Parts: sequence; structure tokens; C-alpha cells
Amino acid sequence: MKWTDCGDGIDCGTAEVPLDYRHPDGKKITLALTRKLASDPTKRAGTLFLNTGGPGGTNEGFVYDLAADAPEKIRSRYDLIAVDPRGTGYSTPVKCQTTREWSDAWDTATARPARGGFERAVARGRQFGEACRRHSGDLLPYIGTEYVARDMDVIRAAVGDRRFNWYGLSYGTYIGTVYAGLFPQRVGVMALDGGYDPNAYANDPYRYDRGQYVAVDAALGRFFDWCERAPDSCAFGDGDPRKAYRDLQAALDEKPVRDADGRLVANGAWLTMNVTYNIGIGKDFWPTLAQQLVDAQNRTGDLLSGMKAEAQFQTENTAVECADRAFPRSQGLLRLALWSETAQAPLNGPALAYGPPNYDHGHAAACVQWPAERLSRYSGPFDAKGSAPILVIGSTGDPDTPYQDSVTLARTLDNAQLLTVRKEGHVGRHNECVRTATMDYLATGKLPRQRVCQGD
Repeated sequence: MKWTDCGDGIDCGTAEVPLDYRHPDGKKITLALTRKLASDPTKRAGTLFLNTGGPGGTNEGFVYDLAADAPEKIRSRYDLIAVDPRGTGYSTPVKCQTTREWSDAWDTATARPARGGFERAVARGRQFGEACRRHSGDLLPYIGTEYVARDMDVIRAAVGDRRFNWYGLSYGTYIGTVYAGLFPQRVGVMALDGGYDPNAYANDPYRYDRGQYVAVDAALGRFFDWCERAPDSCAFGDGDPRKAYRDLQAALDEKPVRDADGRLVANGAWLTMNVTYNIGIGKDFWPTLAQQLVDAQNRTGDLLSGMKAEAQFQTENTAVECADRAFPRSQGLLRLALWSETAQAPLNGPALAYGPPNYDHGHAAACVQWPAERLSRYSGPFDAKGSAPILVIGSTGDPDTPYQDSVTLARTLDNAQLLTVRKEGHVGRHNECVRTATMDYLATGKLPRQRVCQGD
């Protein structure tokens, strides 16, 4: 590993790891690392590795966050290190379509169901996969999470730690789960906030995706219920927010926002994508989301922006998940699954199911046609038998990683405890009760006595 000073007491680094762990002396790829050394070397207990989720994007911000606001018992005891997983962020990245190609693919997407939607989704998924094969064909077989976990073990050994300490959010919980499955005896402390049902994610992907489709629509439904109950706080909908939302989607489908060159800026499908992101921020954000929807009715604002900036993140998200997950190749089964998912999630489901390959549950049409072998995916076991105690945190109103997945993860792991937080939004770490329980556990290794935290 090589480190350089990035300022503010933070180090930036790189590490070379094998492209293919079946041939460890072969070709290497580069991983990007961010580090904050323990503030008191005399108390140093090791390294706490961090991951904010995704998959996709960089994790450096998590180091900056904890370096600034983690309690002294964490900052003094642990070096904090975040690694951008292979294929993502500042590590050797996956490259597929150009930003323009990716953005143009949204031009014919719609938020409301439309004739020919399935056929267009299949065509877009094929085009995306072909672009990934052309530009990253040598990398695609090796970006699955088993190899990510093996990378983490290489880095653990390189920094001289006997145990692997981990704090992962969202997709970071799956990295931790896979690591624990591979190396249970090496687990030190491990906090998993916003858990994946690992067996469904890896081996039954349509079942896993269906849970997220339903959870997103359920969270949006609770937001609309609040709008109806609190019209003085909710600026959107004039008493019928569901109808207003569907009307807004349809209006943007019919007449998208375009730039001076006629290229797409936003349509109903892209609005829906942004709403899917923002409903995960939590209940405190609901008044802002209501105003954003009003702004969108006026053809302005945050919900009608950001497409080009999302291209690389969603590319990485799709590629890693296609490498991880055993989607059947049948297009007949794909057609049935997308129909079922959108029927159960009629508000936001159609845009993601039939759009270009996108976030989390929205890329089945690419994955069933994936052009690479899945040589680095992990299919189990997931029980991590013999590990040290693991803390799993689940939020009851989480639209991205549904609460039931955290329940299932805690039951799947041989030695885990679930901490439930009753709140809206994705992951629980900003809840003060969760934060205290998590930091205490990471500092001591003792699971919290408390089993429930109150939120909203």
C-alpha cells in the first residue's frame, strides 16, 4: 500500500490486489483507500474498516464523517479506513456506456406503463451489457462481492491486524456478511446497518427485488398519507397527492424537459428515479420533498436534474449486482417478474422496472443478459458459524433495504443480534439511540442490551 497526505489529517492511498484470486500472482488491479489514523496510538486497538453502501461511488466521505463526529473512544482506538470496492469509485472502475449514451437511453423511458415497455427494457439492457463487455470485458467477471471481501482480507493483513473490524451500511452489510461467511474466525466487531437478506440477494434475485419495489411504494404511500393529514406542512397535491403525483409523471412523460439542444434533461421516469432516492432520506425531509414536487410541476428544481451526474454511479451499481446475482436467463420469467413487481408497486415500479438499467432493483433486464461469467460472486453459506457477535440494525420504514431483510440477516447469522429502529428512511445511523448503541458496541465488542430504538 502507498499513502499520501490529503490534508486535514486524512491520508489517501492505493493498494494492488489480484484481479482473479484463482491466479493470485497474475494481473493486478488498483484499489483506492482513505485513512484517518487513531488519535492516540497508545490506545490503538486496530483498524475499523468502513463502507457506506452502493454498490457504486466512493466511500471516502465516511472516513471524514467519523473522523469529525465519532466519539473519542472510537477515534482514539481505531485507524479508520474506507476502501472503494473493485469496479467502483476511485478504484479500477467499470466502464460501460458514455454519459451521453446512458442519458439518451432514458429518452424513451416512461413513468407510467406504456405499450412496448418490456421490449424497450430488454433492448436497453442488452445495449448496456454489450457496452460493458466492450469497455470492461476483462474486469466484469471479477467485480463480485466474494472478491471484494477477499480484497478486504488482504488489506486487513497488510495493515497488521489479526481481526477484521467492520462498519457497513446498506450494500456494506453484504460485504460484511460475505467476509464473515468466508472468514468467520477473523471477525472482530461488525456492525451491519440496513441489512440485506443475503440468500435472496444472491440466489433468488426476483424475490429480493420484489421486496424493495414494495418497500419504496409503501414509503411513498406513507408520505402521501402525511400530505393528506397535514396540508399546512405539505405543499403538494391539493388534498389528493397520489393523483397529483401520477398526473405529474404522465405530464412529464408526454412533455419532457429538454435542454437548448433538444437533449433530455428529465421526464416522468427520471423524476421517479429521483423520488425513489429522496424518499429514503427520512421523515424530516418530507416537507422538502413536497416542495420539490411542486417545483417539478413548475418544470424546475432538484427532481428534474442530476441525470448526467448519476451515470457512473448507476453503471457501477448495475455491473456489481449483475456480477453478484444469479438471475435466470429466461426472458419469459423476466416478463412475468417485472409485471408482478410493477403490479405490487404501481407508483414507482414501472419507471425502474422498464427503464434503462438503474439503481438496485431496477436492472433485471440487464442482468438476465449479462455477458460475463460470474466468477467472483458468493452464494453462501451465510451463517458465519463461529464468528464473534455481530450487530445488525434495521429501520422499520427503510425503502432501500426493507426491515424484514435485516430481520432475516440477523436470523441467518449464527451469532448476531438485531437492533430495531422505528423510523422512516434508509439505515439508522443518524438516529441518536442507534448511534450510541453502535459506537458502544464497536468500542467494546459487547452487544447492546437495548433491542429497540425509537425514531419518528
